[in-house]
Amino acid sequence: MKKAVILFNLGGPDKLDSVEPFLFNLFYDPAIINLPKLFRYPLAKIISKRRTPIAKKIYKELGGSSPILKLTRKQSDALEKKLNQNKNKDLYKCFVVMRCWHPRAENVISEIKLYNPDEVILMPLYPQFSASTSGSSINEWKDICMKYNYKVKTSTICCYPTDENFINAHIENIKNKIGKNINEKLIFSAHGLPEKNIKNGDPYQWQIEQTVKSIVKKMNIRDLDYILSYQSRVGPLKWIGPSTDDIIIENSKLGKNIIIVPIAFVSEHSETLVELDIEYKKIAEENGCKSYSRVPAIGVNENYIESMSELILNKEIYKFKDDIHPPKTQCPSNFSKCPCN
Repeated sequence: MKKAVILFNLGGPDKLDSVEPFLFNLFYDPAIINLPKLFRYPLAKIISKRRTPIAKKIYKELGGSSPILKLTRKQSDALEKKLNQNKNKDLYKCFVVMRCWHPRAENVISEIKLYNPDEVILMPLYPQFSASTSGSSINEWKDICMKYNYKVKTSTICCYPTDENFINAHIENIKNKIGKNINEKLIFSAHGLPEKNIKNGDPYQWQIEQTVKSIVKKMNIRDLDYILSYQSRVGPLKWIGPSTDDIIIENSKLGKNIIIVPIAFVSEHSETLVELDIEYKKIAEENGCKSYSRVPAIGVNENYIESMSELILNKEIYKFKDDIHPPKTQCPSNFSKCPCN
């Protein structure tokens, strides 16, 4: 059987002139600004225009573009190679679909139709589910399929926050960083969300917490000094916390040697390469930190590629409903935005 695997990611501008339309696509997403189109469109225009000068400075630090597409394609190539080593002789082909910049779902659907698979498997590169990330990408794909009347068996790997190989990928990277200094503080940093999203049933924060708990438990390091925090806050709403920059300031003043672990990002992009590596490092040094380092994103770590491969190849074991294939760790029932609830 021929199977198409779609890897979902956010995307990023490929040149400085793309920054404003990229931001518009981000804020025009109803999962980000939940308003009718009549109001969402002008608001997205205003926000993207206001944020463009700041964002351009960030992407100038990266040479004028985001590396996320190039890195996601490396993950796609590694996963495709791994999947085609399967014993059941199914043929797999991986496709990259970005939510806010090219290649968009509308660009890729023609390639998938040409490939003519027996099944499409949706694989978000967001290990922890949120309606604003995985949910948004999955919904857009469904909308595009309806628009082009494309009907094919479709399965969704909705999330995998505690998958063993995913956890092992993080542990391998962390162990390459820790233990080089005394008085170390391990700061797990994830992208934040407005608090109201969580109160409205989004399981993201709970799943992030399960990831960190699984890593710490399996590492089994006595008296490990660690904390989970959240970064990238924008706008006037109250966000989940504590904030990563506040935690960095506090621990820098305490004389801690700081190690940052990007726990929700699987690819390097502006929020790791600029926000964590440049902006937060500066904050740490200004507050007395003598050693600040960051664990790399898991990228094409063999354990992570194995994680995705096993989740796809063994998805029928985890079949739940409506072709949803969740992990073993199920979200509590109060998280209504979880696809399994």
